[in-house]
Amino acid sequence: MPLPYTEEHHAFREAVRRFVAREIAPHHAQWEEDGVVSREAWKKAGEAGLLLTNIPEEYGGGGADFLTSVIMIEEFMSHVYSGPGFRLHSDIVAPYILHIGSEAQKKDLLPRMARGEIVTAIAMTEPGAGSDLQSIRTTAVLDGNHYVINGQKTFITNGQNADVIIVACKTDPNAGAKGVSLILVEADRAGFSRGRNLEKVGMKAQDTSELFFDNVRVPATNMLGEEGKGFAYLMQELPQERLLVGITAVSVMESCLRWTVDYTRQRKAFGKTIADLQVPRHVLAEVKTEVTVARTFLDECIARHMRKELDVPTAAMCKWWLSDLECKVVDKCLQLFGGYGYMREYPIARAYEDARVHRIYAGSNEIMKEIIARAL
Repeated sequence: MPLPYTEEHHAFREAVRRFVAREIAPHHAQWEEDGVVSREAWKKAGEAGLLLTNIPEEYGGGGADFLTSVIMIEEFMSHVYSGPGFRLHSDIVAPYILHIGSEAQKKDLLPRMARGEIVTAIAMTEPGAGSDLQSIRTTAVLDGNHYVINGQKTFITNGQNADVIIVACKTDPNAGAKGVSLILVEADRAGFSRGRNLEKVGMKAQDTSELFFDNVRVPATNMLGEEGKGFAYLMQELPQERLLVGITAVSVMESCLRWTVDYTRQRKAFGKTIADLQVPRHVLAEVKTEVTVARTFLDECIARHMRKELDVPTAAMCKWWLSDLECKVVDKCLQLFGGYGYMREYPIARAYEDARVHRIYAGSNEIMKEIIARAL
């Protein structure tokens, strides 16, 4: 069944499209060289009402539904503008604060996040702990009315820009998953430092960093939710994060198909357009079918999520299958561009660079298969 888009959604899409053309397209190449998106872009996104679009209005959000997030991803991925970390800020960090934060935390942070005044990140991954979140070694020890945090995080999106970070810590190193807690750390705290802005294969405009915590003291009131429930909170929010990967994957595939059809109708070889040659035509037929099936499954997952019925195994299926398929589809499409497909002036090349990490982050696809298998 079609998703419940309204006239308001279509108007929002047009507004996003205009914003992308005006504030993102002219600057994205420079951000790729810089390895970071300007803070001015964040402020302009806030002014345009494009941050925290589905957070309640009482906390400064847009009060809309999840389809606004879908639209944002589709419009940004229509040209592979993957630099602005708006989605992590709006659709991953903000829900943690909304769902488990104290009233004081929500009233303090969410309005400023919506305005683009502060940028946020979430720090889970460590040099020795990726998908195995129970094995994190960053500690938070209660000392009077403060927690003292020590440890290191890596591969943190928005790491260079972030003003506030949700940090996954061990408050009880001997309790396994039940010893994990989530604590808010402001970037101006003594003992907090950022490492280098990491050089990546793709997503070059998005700042991704190492973060260091050396006896960082934060008030006990910075605990997000209850102590010891961090792992449960992470499992509760990860289905939406994995759905976001699926939305990105399908948006990229649809864009790649569009670019490739246009290119093959113009490019000539052996006296015909490439689109008139049998082998390319059959490749395009395969891609069209794959993308259509992918969109159907994705829309079902989105609809379930909007009904609060997207379970962990289905979200895992969405993430692994769509990101795996994305890599195959982008590769097929790039091949039809020939040598031009390997040139970064064509968005197909940037799509190829960016797609690979989708099989890794938000939980590697091997972990997704294990989650699915355990539910059988």
